[in-house]
Amino acid sequence: MLTEGENARLIAGRYRLDARLGRGGMGVVWRATDQLLGRRVAVKEMVLDPALSLDEARLQRERTLREARAAAQVKHPHIIVVHDVVEDGERPYIVMELVEGGSLADRLARTGPVDPAEAAGIGIALLGALRTAHAAGVLHRDLKPANVLLEAPGGRAVLTDFGIAQVSGATTLTATGAFVGSPEYTAPERMSAQSPAGPESDLWSLGALLCAAVSGASPFRRDSLGGVLHAVVYDEIRPPAACGPLLPVVRGLLERDPAARLGADRAEEMLRALALAPAAAGHTPTRRCVPEVSDARTAPEPAPVPPPEPAREPAPEPAPRPAAQTAPVPARPAG
Repeated sequence: MLTEGENARLIAGRYRLDARLGRGGMGVVWRATDQLLGRRVAVKEMVLDPALSLDEARLQRERTLREARAAAQVKHPHIIVVHDVVEDGERPYIVMELVEGGSLADRLARTGPVDPAEAAGIGIALLGALRTAHAAGVLHRDLKPANVLLEAPGGRAVLTDFGIAQVSGATTLTATGAFVGSPEYTAPERMSAQSPAGPESDLWSLGALLCAAVSGASPFRRDSLGGVLHAVVYDEIRPPAACGPLLPVVRGLLERDPAARLGADRAEEMLRALALAPAAAGHTPTRRCVPEVSDARTAPEPAPVPPPEPAREPAPEPAPRPAAQTAPVPARPAG
């Protein structure tokens, strides 16, 4: 049962909910303490609407478990770590690592857009996370600034909230004809449902996210949901001028044809070149600007440099050769 404390709540006899960090469409996230292990954690509480039918409530609980399983299947430095799933009072909770620093959406609201080099670093981190998730058969399907945590100060970007992730081989939890996700960051093939969405749909979302990171808003933001849907599927795509050097990457990721969309490997190559650009300008990039290669691939080792040859004594110059001697020609006798 849920136990009320003086200033906190205790769930499952172990996790003390200390302070609310944020609320989304699918629940509330708390800063909490694991009293058994003595560590700080984040706890996501699924808030069930009392007006839901029994079937709808069951679907919500199953979706919570799906989120935990999806995140737990994928291990990567830039993907949130799930520690536990518990139920208390018939309400599910997901226990995760605590990332101090808030989300990218919080950062944009608090201090405004980031510069292209930092946006490139965030993009590199997310590409590594997505590549690992896709290799495990997991599509995130809700990549947006609110679901990217930025560890402070100057730390890593962490992909979180796998609440609507699609796991290969698992039964869908979405009703026929229903749409889940954030339209401003959703790929057109998912909007039109003309073809099955694959890993390329997450890359489209990354392109929209990079636009938002440097300008403060998705390029598909409109006043109405219908306007957003039309912008994603039909309108001319105009990335913000603030993209600057990111423009080729953004344009490649925002190709409407999934087959023509920029791939993850090429996108990372281009972003790494941009993230390292500050070094050419005379200062060292921050850790966030240039994440280390942390997925299954490893950077090639540089070719060994042969040792210098030992110095040699100069060869003595040859002695000058004597001038050629010419034998005298005897005089011929007269007559």
